[in-house]
Amino acid sequence: MTLIKSISGIRGTIGGKAGEGLNPLDIVKFTSAYATLIRKNGATDSNKIVVGRDARLSGEMVKHVVVGTLMGMGWDVVDIDLASTPTTELAVTMEGAAGGIILTASHNPKQWNALKLLNEKGEFLNKEEGNEVLRIAEAEDFEYADVEHVGSYRKDLSYNQKHIDSVLALDLVDVEAIRKAGFRVAIDCVNSVGGIILPQLLEQLGVQQVERLYCDPTGNFQHNPEPLEKNLGDIMNLMKKGNYDVAFVVDPDVDRLAMICEDGRMYGEEYTLVTVADYVLKHTPGNTVSNLSSTRALHDVTACYGGQYYASAVGEVNVTTKMKEVGAVIGGEGNGGVIYPASHYGRDALVGIALFLSHLAHEGKTVSELRATYPAYFMAKNRIDLTPDTDVDAILAKVKELYKDEKINDVDGVKIDFPDKWVHLRKSNTEPIIRVYSEAHTQEEAEEISCQVMKVIRDLAR
Repeated sequence: MTLIKSISGIRGTIGGKAGEGLNPLDIVKFTSAYATLIRKNGATDSNKIVVGRDARLSGEMVKHVVVGTLMGMGWDVVDIDLASTPTTELAVTMEGAAGGIILTASHNPKQWNALKLLNEKGEFLNKEEGNEVLRIAEAEDFEYADVEHVGSYRKDLSYNQKHIDSVLALDLVDVEAIRKAGFRVAIDCVNSVGGIILPQLLEQLGVQQVERLYCDPTGNFQHNPEPLEKNLGDIMNLMKKGNYDVAFVVDPDVDRLAMICEDGRMYGEEYTLVTVADYVLKHTPGNTVSNLSSTRALHDVTACYGGQYYASAVGEVNVTTKMKEVGAVIGGEGNGGVIYPASHYGRDALVGIALFLSHLAHEGKTVSELRATYPAYFMAKNRIDLTPDTDVDAILAKVKELYKDEKINDVDGVKIDFPDKWVHLRKSNTEPIIRVYSEAHTQEEAEEISCQVMKVIRDLAR
């Protein structure tokens, strides 16, 4: 059993003893701490908290515990039930709520669940707020409402359509062009909430034909739910038959978007954001942001339109903070996460799909032809396992000194930017490892530079 408490929420496996997994007692404590923080912050006069969930097997159980706890803390709950992460984020602002809780373990396997915590803007709590939730939970520094002030409960299942309406209303979403293109689309929604909302979105966008794979929201994931090539053999084989223009794949909470070309090849999740950014920048030139571990191709595309690219620390809240700081018109993460401020400050696969299809309709190319128009980069992802007594910070400081003649960014670990490639080193907060991400113009070069830097680290660790 596993229970992980962090500033971004609480996640764990279902079952076992209290304190060893994500179980009712732990859920109550963490929800109570969150409810206390939101009350203390007093950012709004609203007494509402929105709760949404993905289709995990444990979702109904976790939801009932969370809803009851919030009511016991005196909050009025708006239960939007089966809904994507971006849908729940939008529901917070549409409701004028004080916050929201999303019940999803994102791309983790089905035995996992989690509580993701939102502020009154429908955005994730920042580091300080997250730490305060942890402190309140640990100290059990909360107090429940008396019988006269117990919160109310309301179920509202209208938010999937409201989310779709908001996407269709975006200036750059060209429904008429998509309809005229007559696209045939396949989708893999890993038997979670994407199976509810994506068919509705595609139909209302005017897509001619939609082939659904794993769209029953049962929570019985038919494959590992992370949308990576090694997990997507079924839909890739479907696409190889040549009957569809593009396939869209989402994770269980629909904030990540992967795509597959008309010939069954992966589009490359790093290029989801790059492609959408190309379309957005073509119509609204400006700045862009992604995290330090994302492809350099976004920098290249941004430069083509005269904009400035900025890198943030890894983590959605860090990306959105940097986007606001530099006034970015588009941003996100290289894992297929598109953040479009004209909609909201959250990763949103629906927004990504609508903008991508609009771009594809205007370009008049096949998906593989469109992909070939972008700079070609290849990424390698490795890790170095160290001993618990290793001083990881000291090692990273020495690496930084060794490569001081290169361009260095240390806002999140150490990123070494060479003229034609880069390496990003990040230490784990939970175990003695260093994650090593690298990118170059070929896979071999990416692996080679990664191995070189990893050898340096191992020598230093000795």
